Amino acid sequence: MITENQKQVFLPKAVNAAIRAGRAILDIYESPEHANFDLKKDKTPITTADRRAHEIIKQYLGLIRIPILSEEGRELLYEERRAWDLFWLVDPLDGTVEFLKGNGEFTVNIALMVDNIPALGVIYVPYKQELFFNDPALGAFKRVGVKATENAEWSYADLFDGAIKLPIAENESDRPLRVAISRSHNTPETFEHIDTLRAKYPNLEVVEQGSSYKFCLIAEGSVDYYIRTTKTYEWDTAAGEAILTASGGKALSYPEGEPLKYNDEKIENPHFTCRGHRWEE
Repeated sequence: MITENQKQVFLPKAVNAAIRAGRAILDIYESPEHANFDLKKDKTPITTADRRAHEIIKQYLGLIRIPILSEEGRELLYEERRAWDLFWLVDPLDGTVEFLKGNGEFTVNIALMVDNIPALGVIYVPYKQELFFNDPALGAFKRVGVKATENAEWSYADLFDGAIKLPIAENESDRPLRVAISRSHNTPETFEHIDTLRAKYPNLEVVEQGSSYKFCLIAEGSVDYYIRTTKTYEWDTAAGEAILTASGGKALSYPEGEPLKYNDEKIENPHFTCRGHRWEE
């Protein structure tokens, strides 16, 4: 566990790192080099924005002297990180495919891992100017109108002044259950599972959405469920799971229904589902 004093230092640091990275991402998103990318070893795209956001987060959070495991960082051997009891788990630009498509559905994900469990999560959506975060003692929260700035320096008190507690009740009134799926990464298994759900909930609505923003939609109560049956990594889910759990939801492996594990040797997630607090199985 982290202490109250540690939490009040670490949470705003994660927020400021995410917002600063968001500024760099938007600068590139709005520039001619927005569509330029290379391919990584796993054949997924990487852009200048991914690299720049990683460097900003690394430099800012590096001052705290807690290890950082980042999608765009160097490949850390399992033997080097297996004994970590406190570290940052970071995806500097989640939704690179959506970034390249130009639809604004990309996020910055930062989680503080304590004993390999997501304790603090921050998801910043720079294009939408939305910020999601959690406090283990207080719950999950959303802020709107959070502009991306290169010198963001929010305090712990600043974060909660005007923040909206999640879930938001009006998002859940008088509507059918909604299931989120990826906008760009689905398989036949995804749609087979939705057909199974629809047999129980005939009025089920399907929402396509890129990046970890799907976790945020469930946490705020505008979506109830998320199914993922393609490859993801731990940095794709850690911040979202922290926020979702704090809102009363949960993430589980699919079809086993087991908690997600972190700091695994492969850093790869199983297929999984996320459920909001009003979802019943």
